[in-house]
Amino acid sequence: MDPLARLKEARLQGVLPDKVCDLVLRRFAGIVVPGIDRIERTTGLAYPAAYVEPAAVISPAAQFGYGVLFARTVPVVVEGDFSVVVQISAPLVAYGLKGAVHAVLSHEFLHYLELMRRIHRGDLLSDEITGNLFESVYADESRTLEPGAVFDDRTLVSHIRKRFGAGFRDSRLEKKVVEQWINRGLPKISVLPDMNTASIPAESLSSVRLPLETAQRLEEMYQKSVSIRSRRRLY
Repeated sequence: MDPLARLKEARLQGVLPDKVCDLVLRRFAGIVVPGIDRIERTTGLAYPAAYVEPAAVISPAAQFGYGVLFARTVPVVVEGDFSVVVQISAPLVAYGLKGAVHAVLSHEFLHYLELMRRIHRGDLLSDEITGNLFESVYADESRTLEPGAVFDDRTLVSHIRKRFGAGFRDSRLEKKVVEQWINRGLPKISVLPDMNTASIPAESLSSVRLPLETAQRLEEMYQKSVSIRSRRRLY
């Protein structure tokens, strides 16, 4: 899978200016690729397939009109085979600082690991639908493992915790995306909350089996996450 295929297609079609495409290509190689390598190195686990979406991804938010989604972990079924891909928005790549980009990539990896853990255990048959982006924050946090239980990289954990308190927060990045992408009329796609969930056929899920060692590691990460959250509630 070419992670930049959709970006290159948008360029050929004249949907994105050359200057913007060049910026995304340069920063993908300089920030995103090292970020994925960093995640794989600190966990010893492979990152799922990922690609750059050549658009700003927005979702209705009751309090703010809309919210910007910088990345999504998307379960898909192709010809009966289940897989997971991470959609990375081009504006994140273009304007995000290194710490922010790595935090978003890591957060999606936490989603991926918890998703695979639940599927392997047979705990996941369908996903919940939430009403708007603000409500989705709470469901989102319940579907990830704790950063400290997964990453042996204190700086990376700090980046995640700094930006994901109650949903993703980065006022600098959000301002840049609005001013330099959305207000300039560059491509955007709207994702309703019920489009940001997935219902996967049971037969596709039942065929997913992780290697025993990987399944055991994910269960250990989950138990450690439970312990961390329990201690946090005490204080």
